[in-house]
This record gives sequence, structure tokens and C-alpha cells, in this order.
Amino acid sequence: MTRPVLAAVDASVRSRAAAHWAAQEAGRRGAPLRLLHAWPYLGRKANDLVKMDDLEMGAQTMLGDIVQELAAAYPGVAVSSALVPDSAIDGLTEAAEEGQLLVIGTRGLGGFRGLLVGSVSLGVAGRSKTPVVLVREGGPALESPEPEVTVGFDALEPADAVLEFAFEEAQLRGARVRVVHGWELPPTYGYAGWVPVETERQELGALAVGMVADAVAPWREKYPRTLVLEDVRTGGGAAALVEASAQSDLVVVGRRRRALNIGPKLGSVAHAVIHHAQSPVAVVPHD
Repeated sequence: MTRPVLAAVDASVRSRAAAHWAAQEAGRRGAPLRLLHAWPYLGRKANDLVKMDDLEMGAQTMLGDIVQELAAAYPGVAVSSALVPDSAIDGLTEAAEEGQLLVIGTRGLGGFRGLLVGSVSLGVAGRSKTPVVLVREGGPALESPEPEVTVGFDALEPADAVLEFAFEEAQLRGARVRVVHGWELPPTYGYAGWVPVETERQELGALAVGMVADAVAPWREKYPRTLVLEDVRTGGGAAALVEASAQSDLVVVGRRRRALNIGPKLGSVAHAVIHHAQSPVAVVPHD
């Protein structure tokens, strides 16, 4: 049985934008769509102040409305829903393991208005074992005349899972793949104002280009019909990906899995791209 595409929803406009994006993605994958609404109070007993049956009924009504909206807009996609009686981060992270990927709005499920991305969205993206796509408010984008999937590449820590996700997405969309690698001069060049001569800068740039070409070569062979652009820039990976996002339908970044649940859950590049990219961002966990 085909695993579903999952979408986290609540009553906000942002989460509905994520649900529509997820429905389009489910259609591309030939997969069902399952809407998830996580709220810990759904698993508690009634008390003198709150009738839990009323809360559950309200949640079911909200889900039912979105299911009908999506079923009408995307008749080829089978849409279902489920309540998750747990905290949003824990519940959605666990539920994500049942799907191909989880789509979530960037602020619809929590966080302060002053933040670009809510704490729930960041928490789920940083912990999920399944790829997570973060979608901003505004609904699904129109089909681009030249669809493009951008993927961040780290020459020092290449991750096949990240490249594979990007190439699969591009194939589903009939899109090209832009492999972006942002490199910077080694820290020693900045010590005491030491500036490299132009020949050294060119040699370092050529080395970066060669590393990207070698890493991408097997994927060119595996996906011969996919146009691949190797985009090597100076200035660091985060800035390069944010800039590239302006012309991308999706930006794909990696997140290293941690054996212990301590320390930062998202790397600095992924964190910056999630906050500032102009397109949806897929966070793909890898070893």
C-alpha cells in the first residue's frame, strides 16, 4: 500500500496553504493525503471548565471542512484525516514515520508573530525521521515555465539521501535540478589580514567545482533526462541557497541525524534557509 503524504493542519491560513501544497504533492506521487491535527488536550478527560467532547467535535469539524475543500480542488487525490492527541512536536514527529513526507506551515501551528518560523515547525523539521517540507502562506505556486528544484550540497559532507530526494522531486515535476555549493576561503586566509592572490583563489574555486562535478556525476547517469545545473559560488551555502530560492519551486537541504537527542537539531545553513528562502523548503534527514 502506498504510504500517504501527510499535512499538519489547524484553522490558520498558513496551515491551509501547506495542505494545498501537500495535496498537489500527493497528486504528483500518486499517493493518498492524510491531514493531521495535533493537540494534547484531545487526549484528556473532561473537567468542570471544559467539555472535551466539544473540543474534539470542533477539531473534527475543522478537519472535515478542509477535507471537503481539498477533495473538491484535487478530485484525483484520496483525502483522509486523523486527530493526534499529543503535543504538536511529539505527535507530528511520531506520526510522520507513517508517511512519505510531512508538510507543515511555517507559522500556523505555533510560535510568536515576531518569529519568521514558528517553534513547532522548526521542532518537527529538526526531529522527524521523515522529510519535512515547510510551506509559507500564500497557497501553492503556479506552475513555473521552467520548474526548478534547488538542492544544497556540502562538499565536505555529501549526503546521498538529500541529492536523491531532490532528483526524485525534479523527476516528479519535470523540473531541472540546481545543485548549489557555496564555498568560503579557509579561515587562515582571514588571519592577520592575509589575502590570497588571485591564482590561489582560482585554484580553490576550481577545486570546489571539481568536487561538485564528481559528486553529481552518478546522479546525472541515474536521471539522464533531468537537466542539472552545477552552481558553485563563494560566500557560503546559506546565502547561495536563499538567493537561488527566488527562482526555485522547492529548496532541499539536509539535516544530520543525531544518535542522542541533544544539541542543535538543525544546522546553521538549514536554519537560515528555512527562515529566509522564498520557496518551500524540504528538510531531509541523513546519516
